[in-house]
Amino acid sequence: MNQKQPLLNAHNKEEHRPSHTCEHIVNQTMIRLFGCGCSVSAHIERKKSKLDYRLSHRPTDEEVKRIEEAVNSVIAQGLPVTTEYITQEEAQGRFDLDRLPEGASDTVRVVHVGDYDECLCIGAHVDNTAEIGSFRIISHDWNEEQKLWRMRFKVGQ
Repeated sequence: MNQKQPLLNAHNKEEHRPSHTCEHIVNQTMIRLFGCGCSVSAHIERKKSKLDYRLSHRPTDEEVKRIEEAVNSVIAQGLPVTTEYITQEEAQGRFDLDRLPEGASDTVRVVHVGDYDECLCIGAHVDNTAEIGSFRIISHDWNEEQKLWRMRFKVGQ
């Protein structure tokens, strides 16, 4: 069956597919481990990426290790990365539509990472988590005043 691709908002960059797909896994892992929302800021690149999270406390070394282990466990499952198209009306109550850009198209794209994560996204992704390789947090720091934790990570072999 040949399904016509719906018209979506223009996207102004081509992400590094493995790093961007890994961002989805990291976000869901942070939600599950810390009860926080998705990253409040992201800069995803081939060589090094960074994500900022609002947290109640600075993660301990053990928590940082647990994040790495959980993300690598999901990657190792070889989960399919798939998409579906729904209307904004169908997305209400299922996703945070406040993050959509002003004037977003009525049709939105949902990206699924197996049954681990689903979110609205127009970016580029791998077809399977096995293509990501390993995930490693290379550094992190804490801003006590803003309660903001920044992690820097790399993916690959």
